[in-house]
Amino acid sequence: MSALEDIAAERQRQIDSEGWTADHDDEHTDDELSEAAACYALSGVCNARWLIEKIWPWDLKWWKPKDRRRDLVRAGALIVAEIERLDRLKENKT
Repeated sequence: MSALEDIAAERQRQIDSEGWTADHDDEHTDDELSEAAACYALSGVCNARWLIEKIWPWDLKWWKPKDRRRDLVRAGALIVAEIERLDRLKENKT
């Protein structure tokens, strides 16, 4: 699969396996999805554990880094979730 296909598949996995639906994502109005994406994007780049512990938006039991590529795919899927949330928010205001 291509990188974009992997991100789409991860986003679908988040919905199907984890239950992180659009309704659930809409509850995250304080940049949590973007912060989580940033953490996964930074994972493995440097010794960023201290930073991740500062900005990870949820309980650390939900922090589950894997390998570099997998973490970037997760970051991409979380970014997609945030963009979709923002798009829904905009649609609901019009």
